[in-house]
Amino acid sequence: MTDQPSVLFVCVHNAGRSQMAAAFLNHLSGGSVEVRSAGSEPADQVNPVAVEAMAEVGIDITAERPKILTDQAVQDSDVVITMGCGDACPFYPGKRYEDWKLDDPAGQGIDAVRAIRDDIRGRVEALIADLTAPSYES
Repeated sequence: MTDQPSVLFVCVHNAGRSQMAAAFLNHLSGGSVEVRSAGSEPADQVNPVAVEAMAEVGIDITAERPKILTDQAVQDSDVVITMGCGDACPFYPGKRYEDWKLDDPAGQGIDAVRAIRDDIRGRVEALIADLTAPSYES
């Protein structure tokens, strides 16, 4: 890893889970982690219920737009976290991959999306602790 770790969040539409995860990582890491998000089949906009759920915790994602997953984004990231994109995510040796099993917020009401949001926040907090822990490698 470089001095500043980089994380890529990937889901199919890059409209809900990956957007919320990226926003939490940006917000909670205070800029100590480089953050990307993308989708294998990006939607035309971020899920409005995800936007609402994030606004409830003081994070504004209204300016975000779904982005297409590229090989370059994977190559430029130390950690790749997938959320239901299956085999669409390219694999490169030397990268750390995690698959977060999360419900898809698409078509869900605010109560369901709040639960997904809170699950993502907990996972992001654990990820930050892991990425910023002192390394004992020589």
